[in-house]
Amino acid sequence: MKQIFVCDECGYESAKWYGKCPTCGSWNSLKEMSLDDGKKSKKTVSAKKTISKENSKAAPIGSFELSESIRFSTGIGEFDRVLGGGIVKGSVVLLSGEPGVGKSTLLLQICEYVGKDKKILYVSGEESGSQIKLRAARLGVDTGNLLLLCENNVDSIIGEIDCNAPEIVIIDSIQTVYDPEISSSPGSVTQVRQSTFRLIGNAKENDRAIIIVGHVNKDGNIAGPKILEHMVDAVLHFEGDKQHTHRIIRAAKNRFGSTNEVGIFDMSDDGLSAVENPSEALMAQRLKGVSGFCPVCTVEGTRPIIAEIQALVTPTYFPSPRRTSAGIDYNRLNLILAVLEKRLGLRFSTHDVYVNVAGGIRLDDPSADLAVALALISSLKDIPVPDDAVAMGEVGLGGECRSVSAIDMRVREAKKLGFNQIIVPQSSISRLKGQTDNLMAVRGIFDTLKLF
Repeated sequence: MKQIFVCDECGYESAKWYGKCPTCGSWNSLKEMSLDDGKKSKKTVSAKKTISKENSKAAPIGSFELSESIRFSTGIGEFDRVLGGGIVKGSVVLLSGEPGVGKSTLLLQICEYVGKDKKILYVSGEESGSQIKLRAARLGVDTGNLLLLCENNVDSIIGEIDCNAPEIVIIDSIQTVYDPEISSSPGSVTQVRQSTFRLIGNAKENDRAIIIVGHVNKDGNIAGPKILEHMVDAVLHFEGDKQHTHRIIRAAKNRFGSTNEVGIFDMSDDGLSAVENPSEALMAQRLKGVSGFCPVCTVEGTRPIIAEIQALVTPTYFPSPRRTSAGIDYNRLNLILAVLEKRLGLRFSTHDVYVNVAGGIRLDDPSADLAVALALISSLKDIPVPDDAVAMGEVGLGGECRSVSAIDMRVREAKKLGFNQIIVPQSSISRLKGQTDNLMAVRGIFDTLKLF
């Protein structure tokens, strides 16, 4: 029997063992596997019934009906926002995140609301029924339509799904599920791929929604083969620092909605609660009259969010100054520092620089450039940015301030929170008809020096 080695991280196959995977670079991730496992899995896929006979025949697209009740709410507005309005019947959602971030807690809270009129099957391969009951009692989850199943065998799981006919199935987690016809251990590339394929086939055949919990590796990516993300309908990433109470859900893929939306939650002893107004929550603990702080209005999907950029610039006693960023891209920080040194003549080369986004939020929006630059100048000169000022704009290599998208939405959000000095790019003024009051238009970072 011929043996091959398969990488648990990316699925790379090799005839010999490597300490480091040649494809993804992971160490000690190549596991020995019989070549018959791959052949058996292909035979199993073809032998298993994945779609019904009625749907196996081609038909004109106009003959298919679009039901108005194809979506249903989860009872948590922020989760519905990320999904595009709710869970779609027959869809398969992959939810990933760090251990302890709150995935199982969120799913149990969804069961409490959805279980009022829909049957739910919660399959756990990591906890016993009493452990789940203990957490459900803490969260106040008590619905008669919630069924628990502690099982790892995918044949038994699909058998219980067909027997109870639930409308929603939760698999926690896919790395613990295995197919007995495959000899490899649970969590391997072959097992994860085959188990997910069979669950997807059951969901499409019976028009039931399935939510799959996925583990993450040390790099923060979803563990298992990359094809897993291609197979499902939506991929959601649950982010959050355990030292902060805020949790964020982002959609990396969504066949039924936008991937730009984010859901923001607050973790407490009673579970996760949706943050309806993230701007107020993030700015609630803001200090006033302190140098190095500057708010920015970013847009996540269709919602503007005001976050605070914090910068600390202090003289260094080492030949190479230190650069640290949390919440913004490290390379972007270095770019802004280079522009400030070259165009304004400010000396950051003899200072350590620390930049942070308050509240554990990560900003990938280039509109944060101007706020980062203002926070750096403020900390270097030890002169506070006005407390009622908020900045938004992209900084170019020439020091110019470029326009950003959805500027009208950002300005309205800033005015709603009481900011009287809204610093925007000069090129964006033409798109702000009727909202020009309290605006400070700047052509570049040179114009921002008047604040200091």
